[in-house]
Amino acid sequence: MKHSLGAKTLLFPAPVLMVGTYDQAGKPNLMNAAWGGICCSKPPCVAVSLRKATYSYGCIVERKAFTAGIACEKHIAEADYVGIASGRDADKFAVAGLTPVRSELVDAPYAEEFPVVLECRLLHVIEIGLHTQFIGEIMDVKADAAVFGEDGLLDIMKIRPLIYDTARRGYHGVGPRLADAFSVGKALQS
Repeated sequence: MKHSLGAKTLLFPAPVLMVGTYDQAGKPNLMNAAWGGICCSKPPCVAVSLRKATYSYGCIVERKAFTAGIACEKHIAEADYVGIASGRDADKFAVAGLTPVRSELVDAPYAEEFPVVLECRLLHVIEIGLHTQFIGEIMDVKADAAVFGEDGLLDIMKIRPLIYDTARRGYHGVGPRLADAFSVGKALQS
């Protein structure tokens, strides 16, 4: 079972996002989206940019909600599959062996197998060009107990998020902690 963390901007650098939606008939759908990330702190928001041609585009417009799960190394094949197949042609949850879970807060599903999920209500739609940016207000972040550190915070090394390499179209993992943010650079201040 996932534990509620409240509305926070918990998303890691260059993530591979698992965008969950329901279609008009209520069928759960999941897609892999590389164009996304945190876009506002207050209210906490995440943005995902999709092409109009994607099945998920219409689902988000219809339901005014989506989830953004963080893809992880353990489920790399499943994460890739939902990005190359279309929800118009396949039940991606069933084919990938993923478990759809209905969000308690928004009209969208998420995959139980991905360890962290952001539940989002659609806040803004911005037509950019080939892609449309959907900005979702993060209503809650849910995470598996196994991905918390001893300090009670999410542990990136336990999540093992996927990072997409846009230049070489590959997936990578994360490495060890290098330094404390907002601290390591203080030695350079005059």
